[in-house]
Amino acid sequence: MSALAWIAVISLAAWGWLLVGQGFFWRTDQRLPRREPLEHWPDVAVVVPARDEAAVLSVSLPSLLAQEYPGRAEIVLVDDGSTDGTADLARALSERLGGLPLRVVSPGEPEPGWTGKLWALRHGIALARERAPEYLLLTDADIAHKPDSLRELTAAARANGLDLVSQMARLRVASGWERLVVPAFVYFFAQLYPFRWVNKAGARTAAAAGGCVLLRTEAAVRAGVPESIRQAVIDDVSLARAVRSSGGRIWLGLAERVDSVRPYPRLADLWTMVSRSAYAQLRHNPLLLAGTVAGLGVLYLAAPVALLVGAAVHDTAAAWAGGLAWAVMTGTYLPMLRYYRQPLLLAPLLPFTASLYLVMTVDSAVQHYRGRGAAWKGRTYARPEAAPDR
Repeated sequence: MSALAWIAVISLAAWGWLLVGQGFFWRTDQRLPRREPLEHWPDVAVVVPARDEAAVLSVSLPSLLAQEYPGRAEIVLVDDGSTDGTADLARALSERLGGLPLRVVSPGEPEPGWTGKLWALRHGIALARERAPEYLLLTDADIAHKPDSLRELTAAARANGLDLVSQMARLRVASGWERLVVPAFVYFFAQLYPFRWVNKAGARTAAAAGGCVLLRTEAAVRAGVPESIRQAVIDDVSLARAVRSSGGRIWLGLAERVDSVRPYPRLADLWTMVSRSAYAQLRHNPLLLAGTVAGLGVLYLAAPVALLVGAAVHDTAAAWAGGLAWAVMTGTYLPMLRYYRQPLLLAPLLPFTASLYLVMTVDSAVQHYRGRGAAWKGRTYARPEAAPDR
């Protein structure tokens, strides 16, 4: 066989393994586990770190204020140095809409060794713990919750004995670039951290989705968070690892009651979202970067190239192997497109989307070596920490 045919066969074999051996990552059936009504509903504090979020807060905060929770709950919004009136808007919304009680605090600039979000969470959690809540709901300022979201999260945690319950919010998909890139973002995340593996008791794989994390306060204290992960850029994965390594039980799945309202209308917006932390996920390791680039090339680009080139030069083996690999790849992407209610005709375009992610990852490394590191909301972390193994 030709070299192209061998590469196509390797790609096909890799997709055969991914289909059955990577925790069935492509399935979208990991939803909130069983819930049972509680006789006594525990106290919950909702902690919302917010930096320059006035544009989305008018949509997300009302959904938290309107939570239909049978127990005692309050919201602590941590204004992380905003310059757009985030704190004033939050107070105005609370006064006008009522609902759950809201406290707004401003801790000032992060101390050395802290990323901004975790610095905000530190102060929000400390303030919330003054009233000894049993659970903390850590949710981003761009996340909107259905009215029963907090109740369902708490019931699931109690019914299943979970210390951390995290749902990956359904991200906004409206523009053409969002349709092309966003479902793939969640697909790639699930491929890297298969939800079934995360949810298996005693498993080594640990991950969470930072937009929606219900955390037992006792588990947070036991894991020493957020202090133990204060430098993490990929804070959600770091949090999950810290909780699991300290003996906690964790769960991660796709959301049905939680949605992100942050728009990413342009490719540049999506590019920033991915590239700001991609190289941190690779632990700033050039060898891991090279391996990732090679792996993405073999997995996602080799198949269509082998099919098209093989057909053009009459290399039957390359064309067949490439075509089969592309077909398996396309099939595994269909459930995620259904979850996002997107046209299934987008599935064969996954190699193109993967090539965008490949270039974004390389750009993330370039920015790191230029000293720009991870940048977000006007802050740059020149040498951020990757999610640590504990």
